[in-house]
Amino acid sequence: MLAHLSVAEPRPVVDWARRLADAGFQSLWIPQLIGRGMFVPDPFVTLAAAAVATRTIPGVELGTATVQVPLHHPVDLAHRIRSVQLICGDRLSIGLSPGSTATDFAALDQDFPSRFRTFGQRVGRLRGLLTEGHDDGADLGVTDPVRGCPPLLLGSWGANVERAAREFDGWLASGYRRTPEQIVAAHQRFRAAGGRRAIVTAVPVAGPGDLPRVGQELHRYADAGFDDAVVLIEPAGPTPELVRALFP
Repeated sequence: MLAHLSVAEPRPVVDWARRLADAGFQSLWIPQLIGRGMFVPDPFVTLAAAAVATRTIPGVELGTATVQVPLHHPVDLAHRIRSVQLICGDRLSIGLSPGSTATDFAALDQDFPSRFRTFGQRVGRLRGLLTEGHDDGADLGVTDPVRGCPPLLLGSWGANVERAAREFDGWLASGYRRTPEQIVAAHQRFRAAGGRRAIVTAVPVAGPGDLPRVGQELHRYADAGFDDAVVLIEPAGPTPELVRALFP
């Protein structure tokens, strides 16, 4: 079972990351949200802090779920990913998406309706920069090619489920935006298209009363063939230990 780092207040990132890892969560994930009236810290700053906080706990994966590619220039985004990779090492996984919420785009003066086209234009260059360290327009000066491109997972819906299977290292399905029935049906399409790793993200746990429902959902996703599930423990939610015990 995996956990979100996403709710910053009133949780200090370093202490929360360490507590989640100590409770037995196998990886920690953070989304990119901006302009929605709630503060979620920058994903790369958060992952760098979490990497240091969990450095003595072997094998804790650190990931973004997700970075909204159209909000970034691909060179800047590649530079930021490479920077956090120096801290996280091979524990880093990068979830990417076209974006799903108009307020994020409005906050940064970006065009929301064209997000899928923009994603398609930018993700190819981003992948090349992460793999090679340079292209015709930029040289990031990467001196450690052995580190290579971290795993790239696509968080999206519709026809992009099959695209995640064909072109990415995995697929991220949002448990916050879709029903379990929708997610399981899309997972069948992902596997039929040859998809590899499949993760359900942001399964919300609002309070102790949610534990039976969440436990049922987690077992349903596991029975359907998902590799992992990321729970989002909200500020009034139960302790990480109680949540982790739902799926030993």
